[in-house]
Amino acid sequence: MDIAMRMNRPTLAAALATVIFLAGCQKSEEQQAAPAFPPAAVAVFTTATESLPITNELPGRITATRIAEVRPRVSGIVVDRVFEQGTMVKEGDVLYRIDPAPFQVRVDSAEATLRRAKAVLQQAKQTAERQSRLKEAQVTAVQQYDDAIAQLAQAEADVGIAEAGLAEAKLDRQYANVTAPISGRIGRALITEGALVSANGSENLATIQQLDPIYADFTQSATDLIRLRNALEDGQLMGANNEAEVQLILDDGTPYSHKGRLLFSEAAVDTTTGQVTLRGEFPNPDGDLLPGMYVRVQVQQGLEKNAITVPQQAVQRNNAGQSQVYVVTADKKVEFRNVTLGRTVGTRWQVTSGLKPGEKVIVEGFQKIAPGAPVEPSDWDPNAKPQGEQANASGGTGEKPTTEVK
Repeated sequence: MDIAMRMNRPTLAAALATVIFLAGCQKSEEQQAAPAFPPAAVAVFTTATESLPITNELPGRITATRIAEVRPRVSGIVVDRVFEQGTMVKEGDVLYRIDPAPFQVRVDSAEATLRRAKAVLQQAKQTAERQSRLKEAQVTAVQQYDDAIAQLAQAEADVGIAEAGLAEAKLDRQYANVTAPISGRIGRALITEGALVSANGSENLATIQQLDPIYADFTQSATDLIRLRNALEDGQLMGANNEAEVQLILDDGTPYSHKGRLLFSEAAVDTTTGQVTLRGEFPNPDGDLLPGMYVRVQVQQGLEKNAITVPQQAVQRNNAGQSQVYVVTADKKVEFRNVTLGRTVGTRWQVTSGLKPGEKVIVEGFQKIAPGAPVEPSDWDPNAKPQGEQANASGGTGEKPTTEVK
């Protein structure tokens, strides 16, 4: 039996070698038949230089263009309030009426005084003319002629005084109607009918504020202003128009529908805060902006030349917080790149270092790539939906497949 087993060993070895050879051939054939994975498709954004507006967002408050306190010019009893509180009034509109009866009496008295002065003047003229004829005839004395001329001059002066008194009385009668000094929105009435007001008093009858256009006062650090001016002088920035545009952001985060213009900046720095006050003017046709409202003001203070930006979704961050992007090289392979970010411009990041113009930055398709992997780039369409949303949109009206239970 041992002899038989020794004789079968070569046969078994040959059979085993045949099986291993056949298995290796089959595996080699399977490897040759297996297709290679194609390069991953990615969407890329090609960098380019552009001029970016330098926009600062600063806190501010809304203030009225003009504010006028309604005050009486004559003393008397208020008999009527004409205006409706909180409405728009025009310059010259009657707001209050002070009792006009005392002023009418003064007008009547001044008119009578004027008539008497004119009568005295007429008499003085006649006397002067008579004395002039008598002097020519050498009938009267020179002294009498001089007295007549002096009385005529005095009568003319009395007429002038009477006319001024009448004009003053009429002016006081006119001031009995308290009118709006400016056009704008009037606030609440601070006095009621029957109140005694005085021309020399400190009482304020109402307040009018002009709200169209309207101002937004905001502050900026003096250091930022100096840095900006130095950059402009060094040629690092390209100045915009002389009148910089300003945009309001309301307290709820929505932008105001009308843009304004920057008027001025204070020539002095607040010693307590180190801030400089600036003012913007905005149209307010619908009265949406009211004095005292808190707003944020975006002011464009120049243009930065040769800036590079990338979409925000193209930027990745590692555990240390370092900003990184994937770049497609000329041979269509992925390269990992550390970048330094600046400010945000809408939905983009400004890249201050790490990228050059003309490089292709991957925006979509990160799940399928790794450094050094081959990719097939295509231009990124910011308006295109992600593939997951497209699948959901295409299958939104379809029916779910049913499983037949046997």
